[in-house]
Amino acid sequence: MASEAKKDGPIVETIKTIVYALLIAGIFRTLFFQPFWIPSGSMKETLLIGDFLFVNKMAYGYSYASCPGVSLPFVGINVDAEDLCGFAKGNNKRLFADQPERGDVVVFRHPVSGRDYIKRLIGLPGDKIQMLDGVLQLNGAPVPLEVDGNNEEPYARQGPERRYPGCENGPVGEGGTCLKSRQIETLPGGASYAILNIRDQGSDHTGVYFVPEGHYFFMGDNRDNSSDSRIPQSAGGVGFVPFENLIGRADRIMFSSSGASMLYFWTWRSDRYFQGIK
Repeated sequence: MASEAKKDGPIVETIKTIVYALLIAGIFRTLFFQPFWIPSGSMKETLLIGDFLFVNKMAYGYSYASCPGVSLPFVGINVDAEDLCGFAKGNNKRLFADQPERGDVVVFRHPVSGRDYIKRLIGLPGDKIQMLDGVLQLNGAPVPLEVDGNNEEPYARQGPERRYPGCENGPVGEGGTCLKSRQIETLPGGASYAILNIRDQGSDHTGVYFVPEGHYFFMGDNRDNSSDSRIPQSAGGVGFVPFENLIGRADRIMFSSSGASMLYFWTWRSDRYFQGIK
């Protein structure tokens, strides 16, 4: 009688389980959703520092940017999406492509640094964009704005970087009320959201941007605290973003932490669980 095949030991079984779990997680993250944590205040008040969300990677189809990166600095592992799928970069094409809509909140790869950014899609290919006295001009016409009071938050250090927020009402003491004037901006097509103002600065007065074919123009909702397409790549900004660099659309916040770490569950904001992103 043939003897039974020798079973793997518990260590081998554990290793197999971990490998299978990593493979399944990698496939899930590549094809469907990618976790994203908000590190800065450039999208206030739509997104706050410490918001945790999943990016819908099916929204616009797939490109080299859809490949997940793996960064584990404590063990010396730093694998970028371009390391895995860079062979597909450069043709500005996507598999199962679907065009984004004006007003979408999008996660994309910076065209130069490769870092992941999250901003609002303002300009489509062929659009003409300009900022005049802080008012967005789209194809020669000002975008409608409605005054909507103030954004209020405590003047305190925020997130892991422990930075203070910018305030329109000048320097305020620790724990004081930090104010930014709020307006509701409505884009052609109906997307409507709050934008914030801190001060008058150069990005409120720009030349005209002509969005090239196959590229997009992004801006942060916290207009005076956002490095975005208004600043060219040569000056450290985002500039125009190629279609292939889009990772996905941010649709919903899962939870949000106001503390120095999202692991500090006692700092989670209960009013932001599963909140839709507009």
